[in-house]
Amino acid sequence: MSKTSELVFAPELDQPVRYMERTRSYYLGLGYDNPYVWAHYIDAPFTPLKKPLNQSILGLITTAVPFDASKGNQGPGAPYNAAAKFYQPYEYSIDGDIDLRIAHVGIDRKNANMEDMPCWFPLSAAQQAVKAGRILALSPHFYGLPTNRSQRHTLEIDAPIILDMLRADHVEVAVLIPNCPVCHQSQSLLARYLEEAGISTVVMGAAKDIVEYCGVPRFLFSDFPLGNAAAKPKDPESQILNFELALRLLESAPAARTTMQSPLVWSVDPSWKLDYSNLEKLSKQEVERLRDEAEQARITARELRMQSVGN
Repeated sequence: MSKTSELVFAPELDQPVRYMERTRSYYLGLGYDNPYVWAHYIDAPFTPLKKPLNQSILGLITTAVPFDASKGNQGPGAPYNAAAKFYQPYEYSIDGDIDLRIAHVGIDRKNANMEDMPCWFPLSAAQQAVKAGRILALSPHFYGLPTNRSQRHTLEIDAPIILDMLRADHVEVAVLIPNCPVCHQSQSLLARYLEEAGISTVVMGAAKDIVEYCGVPRFLFSDFPLGNAAAKPKDPESQILNFELALRLLESAPAARTTMQSPLVWSVDPSWKLDYSNLEKLSKQEVERLRDEAEQARITARELRMQSVGN
């Protein structure tokens, strides 16, 4: 066989990261012996577009949080910051200065960009889509969905609040952008809930296994590090391309559980996929530090959740 006719395969690790398996091993390694049970459905609801996108109002739903300097370090390179978490759905005006951060969730801090907001919130791409006539308008607000490990709470408390916000703003289609592994589950549950209520949705995510295991109507998968599911950093062309693919998926998906993979490649070297929550790459001292950090974050989150309920 000549060299020109030899088969050349990609490296074995160049496949979507198995985040459910990775996080299970991670927390077992930290000493938590009760593995998390992820949401799983066989069927998924599906609401076709009621009218063309250029006649529709689109809403953006994020798990990022508006920056609050009093909540500690949330800038580029910030460690996991449980103090910045939020536990109630929010809506903010789409106009004016918007500064959303992702330090409060479990993103890929080694590889994801934490400075360039379009990587996790495609507002500029959505605004350009309006100018180009692809969609009629953006809703007057964007919406924040809490990252909640309780699937029941997401479905019974948070999702109805978000739905009421969308209906008040006459939203007809929604783009949901998750960040961390649990964010992907929460946004997937919300997508299912909104479709059952008659709002067409598409999830722009990076955790393929979690979204597809849950089961959503439409999923644009980007093989990017967690936290940067919307675009590559400092790359306006990738922002526009990925958002356009999300719109095309809204228009063309034939049925529920339709996944489209973005053609964009994060890096020619796929070894970045080995970094996230991989205890095999860490020293014993680093594992101990992470165990202490996880326990403190759990305590902080519990306190914040109790304060949120009290308010």
